[in-house]
Amino acid sequence: MADLHNKYGKEELLKRFNEEEFERKTISFYRYVIINDPVSFRDSLYNELTELSVLGRIYLAKEGVNAQISVPKPNFVEFVKRLNQRSELSNMPLKIAVEESGHSFLKLKIKVRNKILADGMDDNSYDVTNVGTHLTAKEWNEKMDLPDSVVVDVRNHYESEVGHFQGAVCPDVDTFREELPILYDLLKDKKENKVLLYCTGGIRCEKTSAFLKDKGFKDVNQLHGGIIDYVRQINDEGLENKFIGKNFVFDDRLGEEVTSDIISECHQCSEPSNTHVNCRNDACHLLFIQCEVCALKYDGCCCSECKSIFNLPLEKQKVLRKGDKVKASNYSKGRIRPKLKK
Repeated sequence: MADLHNKYGKEELLKRFNEEEFERKTISFYRYVIINDPVSFRDSLYNELTELSVLGRIYLAKEGVNAQISVPKPNFVEFVKRLNQRSELSNMPLKIAVEESGHSFLKLKIKVRNKILADGMDDNSYDVTNVGTHLTAKEWNEKMDLPDSVVVDVRNHYESEVGHFQGAVCPDVDTFREELPILYDLLKDKKENKVLLYCTGGIRCEKTSAFLKDKGFKDVNQLHGGIIDYVRQINDEGLENKFIGKNFVFDDRLGEEVTSDIISECHQCSEPSNTHVNCRNDACHLLFIQCEVCALKYDGCCCSECKSIFNLPLEKQKVLRKGDKVKASNYSKGRIRPKLKK
């Protein structure tokens, strides 16, 4: 039996990754399904995926599974076979990444949670199974062109900042946990309109569509498979692409280019840029957009203060991290305060 948790540091993980002699596929999937014993399910799944050298992040709960993982191409057929052997995961729709840079994940992490997607709502406040109409890319494009359609991005602000569908409503939120009531306020006068919801892979649309239907919205639709599968479909079928910019992803790549349009700007100098990075000062780790010039100027950090800390000896950095001088909670994800631009 394999160890049930990763026990290696980042340097060792990167070394092992670079020594691999095979290519990988980055995929995502989710399903709302009853898992009676998620702890036991987690342990057996961890062993199976470790045998197949799968890396990535999986969340399990009694309500289902939500996964973003990297699978070795030589093991992909066996991986699908293993999924199909589990009734909860059989015939799982898999979303294949738009781009494959190789460094999407360095370790396997499977966590048991109360929910596979935290929505900040009481479990009994709405019926999560009463979801909207699922649309293919072709159907989505057709409905986008209708005069009464309202296109809604149910992702976070830092995702829609680098790429979104043309004319979409993009809520200014940091997390999905705070999004549903804000979305309702934005759309409460549109209950008779055709609402078109989209997100990265589809899971956030499941809960959002159910929430809006519970609130009295008459015609709620969602992009099946999210942006990831939309891009696959438009490429396979030669359809018009109505998404502009980059699709933010929650792995080490932090983005997949859908079109060459750069619709965002560097948070430090305001020049065009769509490259998300995490501040290299580990006590900060702020997610923000940084151009190549500022990356050199600030050593990949969000400000001069963090650059100074990052360039200290590692032991001194560790001492500072134990104190209160710099903490990630001092910053807001994806937002640079004016003082940090200096």
